[in-house]
Amino acid sequence: MQSIKRYWKTYILGGILLLVLFVMAETGFQVRAFAQERYADLQNFSKVLNLIQQYYVEETDTKKLVYGAIKGMLRELDPHTNFMPPDIFKDFETETSGEFGGLGIEISVQNGILTIISPIEDAPAWVAGIKAGDKVVAIDGASTKGMSLVEASQMMRGKKGSKIVLRVVRDGEEKPRDISITRGSVKIKSVKYTDLGDGFAYVRITSFIENTQKDLEKAMELHAKNNNGKIAGMLIDLRRNPGGLLDQAVKVSDMFLKEGVIVSTIGRNKAEKEVAMATKKGKYTDVPLVILVNEYTASASEIVSGALQDNKRALIVGQRTFGKGSVQSVIKLGDGSGLKLTVARYYTPSGVSIQAEGIHPDVEIEDVDPEAFSKSIVKQQTTREGDIAGHLKGDKEKAAEKLDIKKGAEDGALAWWKDLGSKKDEKLSPRDKLLKADYQAYQAFSYLKAWNTMKGLTR
Repeated sequence: MQSIKRYWKTYILGGILLLVLFVMAETGFQVRAFAQERYADLQNFSKVLNLIQQYYVEETDTKKLVYGAIKGMLRELDPHTNFMPPDIFKDFETETSGEFGGLGIEISVQNGILTIISPIEDAPAWVAGIKAGDKVVAIDGASTKGMSLVEASQMMRGKKGSKIVLRVVRDGEEKPRDISITRGSVKIKSVKYTDLGDGFAYVRITSFIENTQKDLEKAMELHAKNNNGKIAGMLIDLRRNPGGLLDQAVKVSDMFLKEGVIVSTIGRNKAEKEVAMATKKGKYTDVPLVILVNEYTASASEIVSGALQDNKRALIVGQRTFGKGSVQSVIKLGDGSGLKLTVARYYTPSGVSIQAEGIHPDVEIEDVDPEAFSKSIVKQQTTREGDIAGHLKGDKEKAAEKLDIKKGAEDGALAWWKDLGSKKDEKLSPRDKLLKADYQAYQAFSYLKAWNTMKGLTR
């Protein structure tokens, strides 16, 4: 009986061993097949490189050819994955420190066209008149068709004081325009603060760099000091903010949250999910908060907007954001060059991907040209339910009525703004100068003042 048991044990163990050997053999075969396929592809690359070196009509630079091959390979991926030669990578490393040389613009490739996402305020491109949304079709006369972001960045860099001409196509204009820009040192002032009176504060965050969270904290402390320790509410302006450092976006969000998820990142392996949580150390978790966004609000600024919106912490107003929801990892290579590789996607606390979707505001506020508005030019683009006389009113419309904000109306709040536009700047306070030139900011401020009414719309 014992011999029979030993026999079955030996049989079972032998079967398991055969199964393991079979799996190992099969896996080994697959690995070898994959390695052979990859080796064959690399052989082709090596052959082509050797043929160029031996027979091309002129002498070639091997490193230049290899760099070019890498760039071509990355073009098959996405616009944010780029290879940076040593000189460009060195410049890249300085860009998040707050001061660097160049034009001061954030660019992207949209539908194959080099597009300005945002000029940094007060930087050379901003001063020269470059605007968000401008499509760059030529740089110093050279067409940008087929040009990568890194190549465009390289062409735009140069010595301080030197000039560059960008040919841009702007929405609403039939002909392209040439804009001359003098290169200079770009000093980024990440946080700009204005006291709106009665304890309310306006803060514009232009980008997320190394000291953004600390600078925002300083601005809030200054505001509290100037208002007897009171912060009645904050309007945070993230329009035309192209993003920046993820850790700063997380830290800024954490300032206003008691708890909850801030952002999640998920790469190729869905099981490897990284989640940034609120630390419960926020000092301003009860301050009324309105976030102003537009179509050029991107990346890190979308993370802040999504975190505060999904956690029911802020009212998001303005226009749908840009939708740059991918995560790039920067790897320094052995020869001093660098690889900026897309490795994951961002997800809001509710699990929605930002990529190509953006953040939808709780309250939409269209931008209005002050000059056009002062002439009472109001264009009705489309007809919706809310435009029909006697329509059933929605919650947002009822709340807006309490603020006397009515679409197309010139009485109440809109009439006040129009009257403000007729006054001379030298007679206006810093607050009124800001609101006179910016209808979206004015309307967002109106919502902030009506916080108790409007916050229910985010529930």
